[in-house]
Amino acid sequence: MTKQVFKRPEALKENIFHYCPGCGHSIIHRLVAEVIDELGIRDKTVAVPPVGCAVLAYNYIDVDMGEAPHGRALAVATGIKRARPDLIVFTYQGDGDLAAIGTAETIHAANRGERVSVIFVNNGVFGMTGGQMAPTTLLGQTTTTTPGGRSPLRDGFPLDLSQMLAVAGGSVYIERTAVTSPKNIIKTKKAIKKAFQVQMDDLGFALVEILSQCPINWKLSPVEACRWIEEEVVKTYPLGVIKDITVY
Repeated sequence: MTKQVFKRPEALKENIFHYCPGCGHSIIHRLVAEVIDELGIRDKTVAVPPVGCAVLAYNYIDVDMGEAPHGRALAVATGIKRARPDLIVFTYQGDGDLAAIGTAETIHAANRGERVSVIFVNNGVFGMTGGQMAPTTLLGQTTTTTPGGRSPLRDGFPLDLSQMLAVAGGSVYIERTAVTSPKNIIKTKKAIKKAFQVQMDDLGFALVEILSQCPINWKLSPVEACRWIEEEVVKTYPLGVIKDITVY
């Protein structure tokens, strides 16, 4: 039997990940790098990470980067793509960025059908700044700003931004996945690859929402965090294709 060797993707730098133990960002970084390599687009790809845990993607993914202020990644990505439509442009954003301060930029980019790809990492909290409640925090979930759990009367309901974006006329492909198991990781890579392919075929706006574990801020072990996503988080954010009007 031939031994399979898992080499580092060329689009992934040799730097050691700084993320907390069990965090899903490192898995997602590798998947993005593998997809870029397989599509042969590294020399014409530009990533736009904004503020939050996502901001340090430039340390790991070996493509050109254009940093953005908090929430404005899709505005910056829109400018890059319109100025250089020959480039492949993607944003790498967390829920505290894309679904909070960046809600307006996100919705309007989707509605305009901007030819960009979005990697939306949803871990339900503001991870970098200490685990505060995010728009995607579940009802009853404990965070540093909701020590008694999120209350719908006080805090509102969890925001399902992917479902909202599916209504936008310019969005063509939206899928929600997870990185909690080998099976889900394989599905996530396929979804990321399709989001890039949608842009390469000039079809419209594409987004992959990835449910990602945040063990440190959730105060769970990595195994418990994965189980919590699969048993609890998916009740509010079900996995699967939300919108797909591509020709594939």
